[in-house]
Amino acid sequence: MESLEKNFILAKKQDRRAQKALYEMFSAKMLAIANSYTNNLHDAEDILLNAFMKCFTKLDECREWKSFPFWLRKIIVNDSISFVRKNKNILYVDIEIADDYSDDDLEENLGEINIEEIFSQMPVGYRLIFNLYVFEDKKHQEIAEILNISEGTSKSQFSKAKKWLADYLKGKKNEKRNTETVKI
Repeated sequence: MESLEKNFILAKKQDRRAQKALYEMFSAKMLAIANSYTNNLHDAEDILLNAFMKCFTKLDECREWKSFPFWLRKIIVNDSISFVRKNKNILYVDIEIADDYSDDDLEENLGEINIEEIFSQMPVGYRLIFNLYVFEDKKHQEIAEILNISEGTSKSQFSKAKKWLADYLKGKKNEKRNTETVKI
């Protein structure tokens, strides 16, 4: 963490080497976060570069080096959401559904989950709300405000995302079972 503190202080003074060091420290993780929202590596790269430009021009707003990773993540998430809202047609269905799928269905095959593959298949509306709720730890009321939807829509879409995920994992499990049967 010593290098983070040192590079943070130097980057605040517009030191290009320190900025590059910060970029190299965090770019891979931040790219993965942006990609989890956009599901397009090229778009995620654009978001990443723009977010780092914003970060380095507004670095004085981040007071402590310890909070830098969280501050940068917030910029990435907000820019990713803005990008998706501007460039994607997202359909939110405003109905409540019963949660017929247990969390046990989702936890059954955790070791075999490929997050990138899942996010590439998950519908955009589900993915946005799922990311905000699960990875960003936002409440449904906050998600509703961020995405300009009702709280009920956020809850419904999250429930549908969980159902979609359970169905997806069951499908993968059946594929694996069928493949193993053919090998025998």
